[in-house]
Amino acid sequence: MSLLFSKLRVKNIEFKNRIVVSPMCQYSSVDGFANDWHLVHLGSRAVGGAALVIQEATAVSAEGRISPDDMGIYKDEHIEKLKQITDFIHSQGSVAGVQLAHAGRKASNASPWKGGKQIKIADGGWLTFSASDIPFSETQEAPASLDRNGIEKVINDFAIGAKRAIKAGYKLIEIHAAHGYLLHQFLSPLSNKRNDEYGGCLVNRARLLMEVIEAVKKEWSTENPLFVRISATDWVDGGWSIADSVQLSEMMKNKGIDLIDCSSGGTSPHAKIPLAPGYKVPFAERIKKETGILTGAVGLITTAKQAEEILQKGEADLIILAREFLRDPYFPLHAARELHEDISWPLQYERAKLKL
Repeated sequence: MSLLFSKLRVKNIEFKNRIVVSPMCQYSSVDGFANDWHLVHLGSRAVGGAALVIQEATAVSAEGRISPDDMGIYKDEHIEKLKQITDFIHSQGSVAGVQLAHAGRKASNASPWKGGKQIKIADGGWLTFSASDIPFSETQEAPASLDRNGIEKVINDFAIGAKRAIKAGYKLIEIHAAHGYLLHQFLSPLSNKRNDEYGGCLVNRARLLMEVIEAVKKEWSTENPLFVRISATDWVDGGWSIADSVQLSEMMKNKGIDLIDCSSGGTSPHAKIPLAPGYKVPFAERIKKETGILTGAVGLITTAKQAEEILQKGEADLIILAREFLRDPYFPLHAARELHEDISWPLQYERAKLKL
């Protein structure tokens, strides 16, 4: 049997295979509300056979949205539609997960197809916050440096987001600490120049993430998985590095985190990233081997053979796909045939199933 279609148990959740739908922003919400686009988008990937469907970066506060069109979980009213989505995902034998996020200084931007530029407050944008008052790029306004009250609000917003996630029916939470968003902004020395207990050494720069993890764990079921997505490197000299990520992953393992979703980049617009198939996989491999924690591999993974090889080599425990799932919502069904695995199809689609 292929490893890609082997089961994996994490706490009380059993994944039917090792294929995960990565969180992918859809920029299709109004005031954070999910709608039928999200139901169909996420639901179709569950129909397609993914073991885990992680919902896009879902803002824990209105000011934490990347754009005005981001999905959110900062109102109780958001829960009703989210529950419809999770119920459908679970009806297909997949696990519904949600990525809790705060964009920090990368908030208040137009959606990509609306130009993607920072929206000024006078034009309907909002004040952004970060570890330090350093803008993401030369063309953006500087964020406000979070004070103690602001930090406490962020921690509380993540905790309340976790509480709402339970009511909405999610069985897994992923905390977003990657891609240059708020928690990553505190981690990286490129964006964190603080001289208090949240700045300076790695332990201090990781303090906010550790406090967010603790707050989420107090609300979240001890029997359900808790993942964290990190950027394993900033791809910039003097920035966050893979060695830092190994140390952080050990810290998170000791905090009870179950898996590290190993992405990269996002803190600097000037990063030079060597794009190539599987270019982020070595990060997942190193973190897994040096800390013993479960890892998820991402980064231009596009074929069943490639995914299977990553697992066979012991480089990761889950394969987390993004763009390939946009191209092919039924990737797992097609991958099973390629790997000669006879898996169950939705009953409604059985008559189209091809013999191995």
